[in-house]
Amino acid sequence: MLRYAGLLALTLWVGGLVVLAGIAAPSIFDVVEGQAAGNGRLLAGAIFSEVLRRFHLLSYVCGVVLVGTLLARRVLGPRPVRFAVRLGIACLMCAAMLSSGMIVSVRIARAQSSIGAAPSSLPPNDPRRVAFGRLHALSTGLLAVPVFGGLVLLFRELKD
Repeated sequence: MLRYAGLLALTLWVGGLVVLAGIAAPSIFDVVEGQAAGNGRLLAGAIFSEVLRRFHLLSYVCGVVLVGTLLARRVLGPRPVRFAVRLGIACLMCAAMLSSGMIVSVRIARAQSSIGAAPSSLPPNDPRRVAFGRLHALSTGLLAVPVFGGLVLLFRELKD
């Protein structure tokens, strides 16, 4: 039962991130930009930011379940193969999501608020657009950590 709960949390977490990046974000931006003339990109960004904020909450729960089930399996047995590596990956995934949700997302929201328009509407060399681009790249990189870490953990679980 513990293994199932951990796998379920891991699958929701990794699958959710893949769906957000590969389907939800492009769809939201395509549809809203096509429907809302002028401020469509800004509105799409606001919608996706809220979706991502809610997903961060789910990912925190998934992280707690994943780490908790790994620890419980270690104590109750049988101990997961390469337990320390798995726990390290799970903790790294949690740290990346916490950083993304509690630090970078807040900075992105502040940057968008200070710009008052879609960052893409600014000239390419505008310092605010450059700063926003860096934050967006950092967010994307942080969200990639749980995807790749989760795929490694899923592979390990399937091998056991």
